[in-house]
Amino acid sequence: CVLFPTLIPFKTLNNQTMLHHFTDHVNWVSFLLSTLAYFLIGAIWYSFLFSKAWVRLSNIDMNDPNAKKGAGAIMGISFIFMAISCVGLTIFRQLVPMNNYTDAFHLGILLSVGFSTPAISIGYLYTKKPFALYLIDCGYHIVGLTTASVVMHYLG
Repeated sequence: CVLFPTLIPFKTLNNQTMLHHFTDHVNWVSFLLSTLAYFLIGAIWYSFLFSKAWVRLSNIDMNDPNAKKGAGAIMGISFIFMAISCVGLTIFRQLVPMNNYTDAFHLGILLSVGFSTPAISIGYLYTKKPFALYLIDCGYHIVGLTTASVVMHYLG
């Protein structure tokens, strides 16, 4: 960075920034499968584990014909956002050496608690949604991103 060179310490070969070479070192199968794992954890989380509590706490009337309208689009867009999170995970994995599954687990916890949870928390502060709903939503992202990190480590 020209203006703040000391704030951007991530340099690679030929003094190019790390993001310039990001796509050169991505295992795309690993990236896709970790994103899919994150998404599937959500399917289990919100369909089987916490569906009744989440629907009740979100004040969704499942008898309303509009309640399920656009669900496919919402899931597709959610998948895109999970892929964006996995791009960030991939970048951090390139910066931080991953020697074992414990490292991958810790990175997933760090990123989910350090980035996902605070972002969700800000929204919950303003919307004043129930604390139990907050725990369900934050818990999902902690488990989902940590799972994605471990899957990414397994697949290389």
